[in-house]
Amino acid sequence: MYWANFLHFYQPPTQKRVWVDRITEESYRRVLKGLLEHPEARVTLNINGVLLDLWEEFGHKDVIEMVGQLLDRKQIELTGSAKFHPLLPKIPAEEIKRQIELNAATLKKYFGDYQPKGFFPPEMAYDAVVAKVAKEMGFSWIIAEELSHPGKVAYDRIYQDQETGITLFFRERETSYRILSGQLGTGKLFLDAIGGRVSKNEYLLTAMDGETFGHHRPGMDRALMELLSLEAVTTVLISEIPEKFPQVEKVTPRPATWALMEKDLEKKIPFARWDDPDNEIQKLQWQLTDLAIEAVRNSKFSQPGGLEDLNPPGLKARQMLDRAIHSDQYWWASARPWWSLEMIERGAFELKETILTVPDAAAETKQKAKDLYFAIITTGF
Repeated sequence: MYWANFLHFYQPPTQKRVWVDRITEESYRRVLKGLLEHPEARVTLNINGVLLDLWEEFGHKDVIEMVGQLLDRKQIELTGSAKFHPLLPKIPAEEIKRQIELNAATLKKYFGDYQPKGFFPPEMAYDAVVAKVAKEMGFSWIIAEELSHPGKVAYDRIYQDQETGITLFFRERETSYRILSGQLGTGKLFLDAIGGRVSKNEYLLTAMDGETFGHHRPGMDRALMELLSLEAVTTVLISEIPEKFPQVEKVTPRPATWALMEKDLEKKIPFARWDDPDNEIQKLQWQLTDLAIEAVRNSKFSQPGGLEDLNPPGLKARQMLDRAIHSDQYWWASARPWWSLEMIERGAFELKETILTVPDAAAETKQKAKDLYFAIITTGF
């Protein structure tokens, strides 16, 4: 059996330095150091560009250097993603492309001409538009939630999207949960759980938040290294799976995220943690988000393309929008089970300020932004 393990490193652009410092020390630095100390361990990583910038800003350049060392050793691969971690199915395709381009530029800044083969949509939020854009942007594969598969996933083959032809790797949900929850914290427990699969010609694909290891669960960073170093299991990068499993099956995946619950799938609300039709705050948040995107994109000061194509008066609003559509604000409004009025307010404030910064936004648009902001906060209280 081969094991392809995926870890996701990310902090929102609004995160306070104290938390970036703490999570970096308790988790990211320890995981990367552990990988350097265990050269036989191989993992696929996503590090959103915003976190790389936060590391540089807050004096964690050694962490960036460790990532570079692991890349040079071909012990890890990085995926492409959206720099500021928006929920991609909820934003226009042009905004998706822009976020991917911003992330690619950030990876190039820190790691040269490294070209990721795979794509991680933030929150593993997948739909047909995301697949189409990822394919157009040159990625060869996407990692998706197991529940995106319309049937039962077989891990002795790879899958391709029927429409775009892009390769899909589905996260094995149960084993991922058992690892991140601490149930498989030793090599013996892990091997007992895998059972007879360890001698079969198939692969295990797990995917988890990197903060799990050392921050959310102290000591799990050491446990992870123990699991990745087991002689009975060969660790591989996700991009290496196709050469080992040539059988291909076409599928038409369903929209999903890695937080999707069966009950939400039955209700046909695949993004419920971020966009629940019964959640009044989230409805207001998305109205404000759509208003901000429309205000920036319709401005005469904005032009299609990258930052270099923007006229200076519109540049500030454009950059503010890039940061303001991160997914965290909607998640913290879900109360499933977590809740943070501070994160809700901060997200709404940034969206409002984006609109107010657009030089030629209509007065009624700016007033609507203020009204929506006020409604979000008062509803939260």
